[in-house]
Amino acid sequence: MNATPTEIVLHQKSNSLEIAFSDGARFNLPAEFLRVYSPSAEVRGHGPGQETLQVGKRKVALTGLEPAGSYALKLEFDDGHDSGLFDWDLFYSLGQNQPTLWQEYLDKLQAAGASRDH
Repeated sequence: MNATPTEIVLHQKSNSLEIAFSDGARFNLPAEFLRVYSPSAEVRGHGPGQETLQVGKRKVALTGLEPAGSYALKLEFDDGHDSGLFDWDLFYSLGQNQPTLWQEYLDKLQAAGASRDH
């Protein structure tokens, strides 16, 4: 993927991050979605099968964005999570696959008897 961001907007009212790319794609990614799919080791683990299901993140808010060079952003959430770099390819992939990824997350929550609320 060679598309690069042309616009990045943090929407505080809707609690989402809007990213427009050089190929014309535009994605609106909710904070909860970004939090549960964070690329950090805390969420993804250090290898396959080591992922940690994120629960109780329905009301998590994005509180800040910090550039990481010219290739990524570090996102800061109000639950204290601020590790993991979201590079442009990851944002693009999350945007393209958002409906499928979101359903997978909801299915995992249900299978674990967990909730978006606690």
